[in-house]
Amino acid sequence: MTIWEAFKAGFGFLSVIPVGITMEGIDALMKRLYMYPIVGFCLGILIGIITFIAEIVLPSPLTIIAVMAAVYGIIWFNHLDGVADLGDGMTAHGSLEKKRKALKDMSLGIGGVAFAVLLMLFFYSSLYALESIVPEIIGAPTVFAGLWTYVCSAVYASDLSGAWGSAIITASMMALTATLAETCGKQSMLTIAAFGKSFSEGLGSMTIAGGTRKNFTIGIVFTAVVSFVLLGFIGLIALAASTLAAFIILRISNRHFEGLNGDGIGTSNEVGRAVTIASVAVFLFLLYGGMFWTL
Repeated sequence: MTIWEAFKAGFGFLSVIPVGITMEGIDALMKRLYMYPIVGFCLGILIGIITFIAEIVLPSPLTIIAVMAAVYGIIWFNHLDGVADLGDGMTAHGSLEKKRKALKDMSLGIGGVAFAVLLMLFFYSSLYALESIVPEIIGAPTVFAGLWTYVCSAVYASDLSGAWGSAIITASMMALTATLAETCGKQSMLTIAAFGKSFSEGLGSMTIAGGTRKNFTIGIVFTAVVSFVLLGFIGLIALAASTLAAFIILRISNRHFEGLNGDGIGTSNEVGRAVTIASVAVFLFLLYGGMFWTL
């Protein structure tokens, strides 16, 4: 079992990209779970490119829908299904057995619908907030923010100005954040698997078994480097926020189900992605945007 087999299986397991996934590849991936954020970064680059193009050619509301369509068109809805299942289990009344049964039930209840809708609204609102705040802070003094800073410098040094310069800077921030969000989302999955305890058999238990401290360490170091390169200290703050979100989901899962399964792992991906985007938007707003919004 090679690193290449694990890397290839990661695309088949975490996206709809047809790579010819096999059980041997899945086994290799589970033994090298640090591939989660690495594959997430590669998928994030693809989503980031689509995001940049959409920001340039589409009006604002359609841009956000295009980004969400790109995410779920490439990643698909498996992890969002985990959000719905977790919601059903959490809102079920009664014993531990009843909660676990609701968690695994194929039917969708009101708790699952509510959780999935709230997550999608959070995802949409985070993208909208980020897209709204970036044009307001263009030209403001910035802390080191990774590649985005260099994009801003290149735009200022070129003949681009006005609407086109603003569009490129905004599109760059959206694209870099989209890339970071997918990387952090997959790191959230690795984090919750590394510190979780399985209560059922399946792919979730295989992921949890692969969440060794070694795999977690490699994954978090890789994600931290990516976060800093893309968005500097802002990226590291986003990584910290998404990691904290993973621990919160783990605690919730332990409280309701006395353990973790694949639905909790999938939920950490969806929440981690949205929290990453939201934390970037909130940090930019608190650092620079407040003065514009209060005028």
